Amino acid sequence: MLGSTHGTFTTDLRARVVACGESPRTTVHGVTAAPGDQDVSGRPLHAPVPDLDRFFRPESVAVVGASDAEGRPNTGITRQLIAWAERVGARLVPVHPTRTSVFGIDCVPSVGALTEPVDLAVLLVADPLPVIEQLAETKVRFAVAFASGFAETGEAGAAAQERLAAAVRRSGIRLLGPNTNLNAFERFREDLEGPAVALITQSGHQGRPVFTLQELGVRLSHWAPTGNEADLETSDFISYFAGRHEVGAIACYVEGLKDGRSFLLAADRAARHGVPVVAVKVGRTETGARTAASHTGKLTGADQVVDAAMRQYGVIRVDGLDQLQDTATLLARARRPHADGVVVYSISGGTGAHFADLATAAGLALPTLPAARQDELHQWIPEYLSVSNPVDNGGHPVGDWRGRKIIDAILADPSVGVLICPITGPFPPMSDRLAQDLVEAAEATDKLVCVVWGSPVGTEDAYRTTLLGSSRVATFRTFANCIGAVKAYLDHHRFTTGYRSPFDEAPRTPSPSFRKAQALMRPGRRLSEHAAKQLLRAYGIRVPREQLVTSAAAAVRAAGLVGYPVVMKASGAQLAHKTELGLVKVGLTSASQVRDAYRELTDIARFESIDLDGILVCQMVGRGVEMVVGVTRDELFGPTVTVGLGGVLVEVLNDTAVRVPPFGEREARSMLAELRGRALLDGVRGAPPADVDALVEVVLRVQRMALELDGDLAELDINPLMVLPRGQGAVALDALAVCR
Repeated sequence: MLGSTHGTFTTDLRARVVACGESPRTTVHGVTAAPGDQDVSGRPLHAPVPDLDRFFRPESVAVVGASDAEGRPNTGITRQLIAWAERVGARLVPVHPTRTSVFGIDCVPSVGALTEPVDLAVLLVADPLPVIEQLAETKVRFAVAFASGFAETGEAGAAAQERLAAAVRRSGIRLLGPNTNLNAFERFREDLEGPAVALITQSGHQGRPVFTLQELGVRLSHWAPTGNEADLETSDFISYFAGRHEVGAIACYVEGLKDGRSFLLAADRAARHGVPVVAVKVGRTETGARTAASHTGKLTGADQVVDAAMRQYGVIRVDGLDQLQDTATLLARARRPHADGVVVYSISGGTGAHFADLATAAGLALPTLPAARQDELHQWIPEYLSVSNPVDNGGHPVGDWRGRKIIDAILADPSVGVLICPITGPFPPMSDRLAQDLVEAAEATDKLVCVVWGSPVGTEDAYRTTLLGSSRVATFRTFANCIGAVKAYLDHHRFTTGYRSPFDEAPRTPSPSFRKAQALMRPGRRLSEHAAKQLLRAYGIRVPREQLVTSAAAAVRAAGLVGYPVVMKASGAQLAHKTELGLVKVGLTSASQVRDAYRELTDIARFESIDLDGILVCQMVGRGVEMVVGVTRDELFGPTVTVGLGGVLVEVLNDTAVRVPPFGEREARSMLAELRGRALLDGVRGAPPADVDALVEVVLRVQRMALELDGDLAELDINPLMVLPRGQGAVALDALAVCR
């Protein structure tokens, strides 16, 4: 956990935002958008940014259902809202049909009786729908609905929530909730400085650990408890927080995403601004997904797609709330790294070796310190101890003037961007002096200094005062959280350096390929292999030389034109898997074999009652690496592109990577890097390297197809895509396409 912000630590986040050079935007109904920026399917390419300033800092607040009657739930809420309004400088107006005043504040009988503009209406009523309809006649900008019993309760509740959402859309009001709480109106410490963490949660209680970071000196700027998200959603708050100069990182607890596209646009906006987004997203397992849906009434999406989409846009996904605290805090407050190198420094060789093993396994780079630097360290550390990295000081040097010299020498090395010192337990006076030296060294450098304080007690003065009192030392309680946060920190800055938005690469207008392909689509039907390959041809994806024939004589003529040896396959819209039915014949080398194969294929189809559009006579393609490239539709994100090892083992190996279009060449290559079988493309056991460039080109053409045919294409499966040796291209040997 990073300590308090006492001291001089500052980061000019406003300059970072201005440097992004966003295009001019217009504001409609409180939402900012870039005009005319849409992709080929008419979807926006920039996140709408709601102007939430008056939500978090209203000038006037109406509390509908305010109460001061003892024992009533609304009374405690009203009391808290009054205190919050005083802190933010807002005028509060109680609304109650039978009271003239609440807690001594004059009351109005209804929202229709409000005589002055109101920025925020807080609805303490069981059914907010009638109140929303009444508020439509006023100039209220925002409303909060605490009431439960909506989509989280089942179909009837979901229908009630849709009625509420429709009323909100008609009214022009922006609504937080329903099924939310008072977290947005908590007391935030104002004595803390430096970049802040902004918090978004769909379950209020899950945000408590992050909120209490203030007690350790970590600044929080906002808390958005989004509840059921009938209107305002997680994406809206990410977009808003990304443009706030005081926000250094955004921490999210997400149970379900309301709209995948909106989430990616918001994440893209945060990446453009260089603001890290750290998220716990539940639903990795079937049980977790089912529980999340019952709580928030929203789709959770296929977790593999969610995970890939988050990585694609730089969202850092963590599993636990403790990781959310530590990672968001580090990313909010640490300066940009000068180097990726991590040095582990300890007073115990065993501790250093253990930590180094874990860090290396997690993908952190632990460079060997240069010989000259090691010689320098051996001025203060005995020669028999290793100082190459990890650095083991043996213990005694930390108790005197040598301890600071060692730390400064390590930090001075240009290959070092991060110094991590695991202190597995308090051992005064060594641990106290070491903690103080680390704090003073951190104040004198712009490199990241991390400490893992392993004591389970946590009451030691070296921890509570020295480490947590520092604005520059990142202090953790576990090895795993430290390693995860440091990796996220380095990955984030690597990702955002020279960041180019995938949406900048999205096609704005249809290609000539689209017009050809659209003529081939058959709404609601599966295409035959022949028709599916025509679709691929339209997008410039290579397929074998082939002819569709309807007689044995035509098959023989086709084989002569295609060139022996040939492959013969049944082609029909009903056929998804031909091999299992014996409807593929390979390696035919003569006219007699072609005639026999034609008769056998048509006999099988007749026996199985399969309608054929003909028999394909295909070129026999040389050996290569069999891959699969496909398009499927995700409930949340729309079309997705998958690439992986193909052939008959695709379902057994399940070695695939997925991305959400749009994306460019770099992302396509990163998909290949994720595959466990990636080495096959480089050539194994004497096989030549495959034509990876051709494979990447196919992936990019398929993602263009997915974007342009989004309204027409439900599914595409190219399997196998034979990737030939380098320089020879890639050929789609089989294809399946399903129209929407």
